[in-house]
Amino acid sequence: MQDIHWKPVKDSSIPLHLQISEYIKQKIMYGEWTLGMKIPTQRALSQQFQVNRSTIVYALDHLIADGLLETKVGSGTYVINNTWSLLSSPPLNWNNYVQSGIHKPNRQIIQEINKAEAIPTIIRLGTGELAPDLLPNDSLQKILQSAHQSSISLGYVEPKGLLSLRKSICDYLRTKEIMASPESILVVSGGLQALQLLSVGLLERGATILHESPSYLNSIHVFQSAGMHLLGIPLDKDGLEMKEIESIKKQHNAQLIYTIPTFHNPTGTVMSESRRSALLKISNHISLPIIEDDVYGDLWFTHKPPRTLKSNDTHGNVLYIGSISKTLSPGLRIGWIVGPEPVIDRLADIKMQTDYGSSTLSQFAVQEWLNSGLYEEFLEQTRKKLKIKRDYTLELLNKHFSSLATWNIPEGGFYIWLRIHSTVSTNKIFDIALRHGILLNPGSVYDNKDTEHLRISYSYATLKQLDEGLKILAKIVQDLKM
Repeated sequence: MQDIHWKPVKDSSIPLHLQISEYIKQKIMYGEWTLGMKIPTQRALSQQFQVNRSTIVYALDHLIADGLLETKVGSGTYVINNTWSLLSSPPLNWNNYVQSGIHKPNRQIIQEINKAEAIPTIIRLGTGELAPDLLPNDSLQKILQSAHQSSISLGYVEPKGLLSLRKSICDYLRTKEIMASPESILVVSGGLQALQLLSVGLLERGATILHESPSYLNSIHVFQSAGMHLLGIPLDKDGLEMKEIESIKKQHNAQLIYTIPTFHNPTGTVMSESRRSALLKISNHISLPIIEDDVYGDLWFTHKPPRTLKSNDTHGNVLYIGSISKTLSPGLRIGWIVGPEPVIDRLADIKMQTDYGSSTLSQFAVQEWLNSGLYEEFLEQTRKKLKIKRDYTLELLNKHFSSLATWNIPEGGFYIWLRIHSTVSTNKIFDIALRHGILLNPGSVYDNKDTEHLRISYSYATLKQLDEGLKILAKIVQDLKM
């Protein structure tokens, strides 16, 4: 549904249906609602404007009579004219431009999730980020305030990012046993931009990308929009299954493999050491580059996960993505790619063409966090708090879902992969839950064919919201089974 922040005045002398029809007319006249655009449903408009559905019907009838809207049976109501196009021809149809854009739109369900996350009262059981009360707002404010006392430049920095930050990232990576020089690091605006740069900088159109199935890659369209194909490899409790990779690579001429080996999104799986070793051997044997996405790797609870793929990479086959978006602040938008210098040089050139570098202030702030030791201190506290929320969520699942679902017990990260014991699709559960003020991430977001799973995140909702939300969700599932 389109974003609408206006509501009719209930005590006005102008009838409600005329206020609404005039509002919609203005949206059409000024080109905000374009020719060919489908307008929200009557039910959605009545909820948005907080009026009876009959009031919406009267309002739309006025606009249809004026020749501005047209209702197509079984399809919806569309803008067919504006006041200027009634006097001139041919009208400009922005809808054709929108549909012709190179970048693929998000799937409808993901657009619904993105919009619902902006509703203040909604309980977000699927959101993959730290809750506002877990973010270090006060400490970050002090660091940013100190920027004026430092020699920080507010101008553009070199293509690969602030050199002092890249040196700090090198020191941080050594704690993960990754040896890298500043020249082999590119600072990016979060992990998503890293994938966008890789998609347009290294691969040709039509290339095949291998990934775990289910996968975060299916929830974004960076590779698909660059004209590439995604092909899933099965995933079990130890991570990516290796036995078919070589034959699949040959059969589909795959050009790289993308993996989240540590606290996988959406399943929370940790790839075993033996699987990591096997994947590196296969990569070396068949010359298959690896993108290792390690944005959750610091969020372990009781023991550190196995070493990263990059830390054991002696052939330069692994492109390593890190970020502070999941561990420190999503708003800073700072991450990094580590790889061979020719690759980093190529991606840095594209980044300069795209945005001329990530925010200098954000780079300075992350540098200060890493250099001061505050980052490790904050991580330690965050792990403890996340573990409390994970344990509480597991208690609630045991209480409400013992006969309704099965689930994993994650050793870190944000996610529990919940398998619902029901013939009802989790997409339907998503729709019903949303009407009850509960926002979920169904399995179809990560695998088009998945109708059984929900990705439950314990990182964002409060303990009270987790309690209320999971209780309501259990009742929805139980009612659907009856």
